[in-house]
Amino acid sequence: MNLQRRLLPNTAALAAFEAVARLGSFTAAARELDLTQGAVSRQISLLEDQFGRRLFERDSRNVRLSAAGEIYAEAVRSALGQLRDAALGLMSNRHSGVLNLAILPTFGTRWLMPLIPDFVAGHPDITINFATRIGRFDFARERLDAAIHHGMPDWPDADCTLLMRETVMPVVSPQFLATHDIAAPADISRLPLLHMATRPGAWSEWFKEQGLSAPTGPGMQFEQFGTVAQACMAGLGVALLPEILIAGELQRGQLLPAPGQPMQSRSAYYLVVPHDKRGHMPVASFRDWLLGQIGKEPAVLAW
Repeated sequence: MNLQRRLLPNTAALAAFEAVARLGSFTAAARELDLTQGAVSRQISLLEDQFGRRLFERDSRNVRLSAAGEIYAEAVRSALGQLRDAALGLMSNRHSGVLNLAILPTFGTRWLMPLIPDFVAGHPDITINFATRIGRFDFARERLDAAIHHGMPDWPDADCTLLMRETVMPVVSPQFLATHDIAAPADISRLPLLHMATRPGAWSEWFKEQGLSAPTGPGMQFEQFGTVAQACMAGLGVALLPEILIAGELQRGQLLPAPGQPMQSRSAYYLVVPHDKRGHMPVASFRDWLLGQIGKEPAVLAW
């Protein structure tokens, strides 16, 4: 067997290996693949003979991955996932492709999603699949092509295209304002503060910008800006929120600016594309469209 053939085992053997690795059982894998247990065992043996390495450790009751098998299983799982995605893309859209995009939950629903119909109308040959992610992740393992990320442009092995900077401002509900004496920024330090878990230092930075010392007491913490906004509207305290994400609530009077100057965040919104997806046509089309949409939104860029 030449080297090229040795390095490319057949997909049936890979599917059997992945199923046994994931399920920890030849019997369960055979049931899932609609094969006999002997057929699954033969596929695993073919792989082990092909590579000259043991992929599983077996005893009378259990089967578990060997050290080499654990490393190979992760790569096989990712490769089979990419093959499934490619097949789905071919079947669902034969002329172009699929864009698997990670979005931030509140930014995605409040800013991006209302604009997406324009992209769909202009790119009917591209199918977008959305996944919600907060923070960094492994693009290859998650099988995602790009991400809209809030943070710094330092994602390893990826290009970060600046989309927009962010201005945050303290806000309260009308009811909260009516029942609390808030005449100056210093008054906010004596009130309940609502915090984003992913931005633990935001309030401290804001108070520093106002020339004040930040309070040291605890406050409620939330994982998403949408939940913070709801808590603020319910009168639970003062929230420090991005203007872009609460434009509707401000226009409707559900949230009101509290005393103090807005602050530009140190971090910003970026479109992150891993290096191996630079030439992926749906990614390039989406990036061009997205930058065009931002150009049409002067309020977003008014930093």
